[in-house]
Amino acid sequence: MKNKIDVNKVLKNASIKSEDERSLGLFDLSILGIGAMIGTGILVLTGIVAATTAGPAVIFSFLVAAVASGLIGLCYSELSTSIPNSGSAYIYAWVTIGQVMAFFAGWTLLGVYITTTATVANGWTGYVHSFLAEFGVHLPNIFLAAPSAGGIMNLPAIIMILFITLVLTKGTSESKLLNNILVIIKLTVIFLFIIVSVKHIRPAHWHPFFPYGGRGIMVGASTVFFTFLGFDALATSAEDAKNVQRNLPRAIIISLVVSTALYVAVSLVMTGVVPYMDLNVAEAMAFVLLAKGHTLTAQIVSAGAILGIMAVVLAFVYAGANITMAMSRGGFLPRQLSHLNSKSHSPNRALWLNGLLAAILAGFMDMRNLALIANVGSLAVFSLISLIVILLRKQQPDLPRPFKVPFGNILPILSIVVCVVLMINITLPAWISYFIWLGIGLLFYLGYSVRHVDVNQEHAGEAE
Repeated sequence: MKNKIDVNKVLKNASIKSEDERSLGLFDLSILGIGAMIGTGILVLTGIVAATTAGPAVIFSFLVAAVASGLIGLCYSELSTSIPNSGSAYIYAWVTIGQVMAFFAGWTLLGVYITTTATVANGWTGYVHSFLAEFGVHLPNIFLAAPSAGGIMNLPAIIMILFITLVLTKGTSESKLLNNILVIIKLTVIFLFIIVSVKHIRPAHWHPFFPYGGRGIMVGASTVFFTFLGFDALATSAEDAKNVQRNLPRAIIISLVVSTALYVAVSLVMTGVVPYMDLNVAEAMAFVLLAKGHTLTAQIVSAGAILGIMAVVLAFVYAGANITMAMSRGGFLPRQLSHLNSKSHSPNRALWLNGLLAAILAGFMDMRNLALIANVGSLAVFSLISLIVILLRKQQPDLPRPFKVPFGNILPILSIVVCVVLMINITLPAWISYFIWLGIGLLFYLGYSVRHVDVNQEHAGEAE
């Protein structure tokens, strides 16, 4: 079809950076993936989902989400090594289906990254508040909550997102070092929480283990699914990855295994130490520690969470900017958004666009609604990714595939089925919000994109 893009042109764009210019090795990619997956889900949503949706069976919510993510991760591995372009689902859809689907895949990803960043920042404020309160510092509540929660704005979340965006504008190498440090701190405090809390586990707190039944597990899985979005964050880093065909699939598998193990361990400890119905708080880890008198450890964990959650924001603002840049190269978004800064070689305009939009949402919307919106979009994109694996195999059978999903098309089809099952369990308001976002995208596509699409992508990688 004439509205598809030639895969050879995409591969040419993907090779703009030489191997020496690429700054992310296997360790950096793995840390980026773990940093994106281990954040609000484990530090915030674990307690909230246990209290309101799944009870102690929240571990099965995470396992269901992890199995789905594993299938999707295999699909991402095949596509990201065959077409190592930072456009992720947007570019894969353009190659296999056409420009309309490409636009809406990219538009959905933009919405997912912006709302996910805002969700993470929202949860971060809870830990800031808890940490400062232990030192007798009480921030005005009106500046800690969205209007729907009785406040004026979530000011700490706004400030944090803008700070991370500023760091990213300094370049990949500089932000990589900060990200690695933040993720290591975050993993350290999670292990500290487990070690200190495990002795307080009372098996009686796990009864009933399934207070909300199987339905609660599935709703919980749909709620926490966005926490595994690190797969796409990794796929968007393809152009910065060293030895991408080897390192990217390995980083995806490593980040999934590590993240899932930590989610299950923390869920068991939390619900074993404190009755699950008491965990409906944003700063769940600190709450559990304080409940057992570990004030100093709670302060350390809160401080680590404050730093660690910033790594998630960094990963998603970076990924959102890469999608913005890729769509700009193709003419779907204004060309200026793909310009690279001459000093830092970073897409600063794309970074600030994503950072500002996420900051606004974080400041004025509540966390649970943001998470649900992010889940609808991410599941829709992951379903599309799995379908594209099948289509690309049929359309481009001779395309080199350094990694290939085993068992033919069985696993991609199973991945689609799992995503659809999870989507069915997402609430109607979240779907309405997602369709409103798609409606805004349709207006933008008809008003701008359709007249500026550049199949040749002649201006890719321009410097300011």
